[in-house]
Amino acid sequence: RQRALFRPVMADVGEVLMSVLSTIRVPKPGDRVHKDECALSFSSPESEGGLFVCMNSFLGFGSQYVDRHHARSGQRAYLHITRTCKAKVDTLFYFMMYILENRGFDVDQQQYEEDVKVVILPDRQEVTSEDLGAMADVILKGSTTKIHMETCVLENLCKFLFLRPSGWRCEVCDLQENLWMNLTDGKVLCGRRYFDGSGGNNHALLHFQETGYPLAVKLGTITPDGADVYSYDEDDMVLDSKLPEHLTHFGIDMMTMEKLEIAVNQRVGEWEVIQESGTTLRPLFGPGLTGMKNLGNSCYLNSVMQVLFTVPDFQSKYVSNIDKIIDEAPSDPTQDFKTQVYTWDLLSNEKVEKYGLPNMLLFMVFSQGDQIGIAPQMFKALVGRGHPEFSTNRQQDAQEFLLHFINMVERNCRSGSNPSEAFRFLVEERIVCQQSQKAKYTQRVDYIVQLPVPMDQATNTEELQEAERRREEGDSSALTVRAQIPFAACMAALSEPEILTDFWSSAVQAKTTATKTTRFASFPDHLVIQIKKFTFGLDWVPKKLDVSIDVPDTLDLSTLRATGQQPGEELLPEVAPPPLMTPDDDSLYSPLLSPVLDDSTVSQLCEMGFPLEACRKAVYYTGNTGIDAAMNWIMGHMDDPDFSAPLVLPGCSSGPGTTPTESLSEEHLATIVSMGFSRDQATKALRATSNVLDRAVDWIFSHLDDLESMDVSEGGRSAAESEGGRDPPPGPRVRDGPGKYELFAFISHMGTSTMCGHYVCHIKKDQQWVIFNDQKVCASEKPPKDLGYLYFYRRVAE
Repeated sequence: RQRALFRPVMADVGEVLMSVLSTIRVPKPGDRVHKDECALSFSSPESEGGLFVCMNSFLGFGSQYVDRHHARSGQRAYLHITRTCKAKVDTLFYFMMYILENRGFDVDQQQYEEDVKVVILPDRQEVTSEDLGAMADVILKGSTTKIHMETCVLENLCKFLFLRPSGWRCEVCDLQENLWMNLTDGKVLCGRRYFDGSGGNNHALLHFQETGYPLAVKLGTITPDGADVYSYDEDDMVLDSKLPEHLTHFGIDMMTMEKLEIAVNQRVGEWEVIQESGTTLRPLFGPGLTGMKNLGNSCYLNSVMQVLFTVPDFQSKYVSNIDKIIDEAPSDPTQDFKTQVYTWDLLSNEKVEKYGLPNMLLFMVFSQGDQIGIAPQMFKALVGRGHPEFSTNRQQDAQEFLLHFINMVERNCRSGSNPSEAFRFLVEERIVCQQSQKAKYTQRVDYIVQLPVPMDQATNTEELQEAERRREEGDSSALTVRAQIPFAACMAALSEPEILTDFWSSAVQAKTTATKTTRFASFPDHLVIQIKKFTFGLDWVPKKLDVSIDVPDTLDLSTLRATGQQPGEELLPEVAPPPLMTPDDDSLYSPLLSPVLDDSTVSQLCEMGFPLEACRKAVYYTGNTGIDAAMNWIMGHMDDPDFSAPLVLPGCSSGPGTTPTESLSEEHLATIVSMGFSRDQATKALRATSNVLDRAVDWIFSHLDDLESMDVSEGGRSAAESEGGRDPPPGPRVRDGPGKYELFAFISHMGTSTMCGHYVCHIKKDQQWVIFNDQKVCASEKPPKDLGYLYFYRRVAE
């Protein structure tokens, strides 16, 4: 009887479904189904209105954008996914256990009631999973088998779209960080909760207490050399002599694994001080105070983007033009840089209402600042696509990501305003030959000031020596002493002249000693200073300097402005150094094309990890004078844009291996042309980089101003070159003004290496320092300005 009453309704819905079946597509291998995040915002199935997944393109859209997509694409069938949070029944019990026994109460653990249905636009007719099952029988009795099969395909499609992505996660709470796999039964569970609320939810420990299975390995630490194995029975780290065999049982090959993270519980004072863990922080919520989820070692990205979107240039480019950006978004917004950057509008009330709200139980009980937070999955996938590091889930260097993102902004802002100009400045290098006293001036573009750390200038040398002595004697109670370095000493190390011992002087046609001084040819609106904490030891092993620097709130760099050529000063003549000669009796060699290089020196440099072409350059330009001279050349030219480019010898127009225009890769040419450049410009870039696409792209973006100021002819030469050279092309566009600044943000790193640890940022908002620690946003009580890694200053008006 119920089916008979339901049949007319099913017939109506069936007719609607039949009308859109031809537009529904089943995902194929390689298709990405965006069922967790809106392509135009950070909306998710948990957001108000849920998420609508187009059943043809598999793009997800929030409730505010699905009608727009329907109007533009004509698609009608969408899978509507909603997840509603449901509090756990035993929340109060666990809370009491936490208070009484500190058992690790997890206030974030929530269950979700999920609802999935098909919605047909524009009338938003709904078809539930129950409707699909009942409708199959109705259609089977009155329609063809083909239609019934299509209905079954539709039902299976809904199930496919609903599946969650695979990956390591806690089997109890779905946590994706700090995971441990039990070596007895293979259960993957989260680790312990730490005193500051971070870490896991104690599920691995609870599993041991229930089963008695003692050993667990930390996922993310497995490498061919071993892994972190913990014995809950002994309450300590242990060695597992049969670890490869045990992991193979669970399908894990140690030889193919890479270490992804550092053990969070190996904390030192740096972690506590930077995160301000010892104080009760007041949570903050509102526009510009929205936290971000950590997508697995993505804290470097979160910190950099939080700071960048406090800069007015980025706000006006990507926030003020929201309507225009949305209207111009392509059919697949997930691959559009401008659209994905727009989603970082952290100032809107809409973002605050959706992602900046606190977990109320956490807020009321513990007064912590944990928010729902935005999860920039699409953005991270786009900016990291094709990059050997940023496309992974490994921890990265925040400074390298900042430059990478600025490079992407440069590529995508060739027309219109360019927000990265806020950081761009010119550096002038002045080299003076000490024998002839003649000078040479060069300028280069930069975005970050790298400040050296002179460890010999520490003000607490005696304490450091005493701590080192006690460590050498095996005193385990010796406290870690941090070197105190004056900021003035760092600035002096930056500005003092550098001695060049193997400088080839064109004035005296020989090697001699020279001095090099670096000054600002322009001062940017916003100045970024990087403290060079990461360096190499005497054994060339990377290490991090544990230093405290009294970085000031205000900065005056006026005395470091470049003055250019001085009155009466003579310039070094533009003469190239002589080439290294080859044996005269070998007619097959040309002295300009095949210099004799010391192979042993080149090999030693390569073994240290430097690129082959850079090693060849170092040996060539130091005249085969030995490893020390070559190493000094490398350390002085590591920041050169063509550091790894092939060695171009005097008299040659390009490096070895360069091919003529007709033999250039058409695919490479088409790729560069698709980025908005002309074929002539693409040809010039490929010819200058031996037809290597990645290097050609980097080359072309580092020569934008030169290319745009040239009228490139079919032969690949500029009009200036063809006509014997008119006025040189104008330099890169930079802003300039007074060199007085005030500190408004800094990013700090905790850990021993850029490849592990954690990043947080502090930003000054309305004269109040705020700490952004992923999803936790609080008023800072003691901003650790002396332990920062990247410092951001803005110009102070005269």
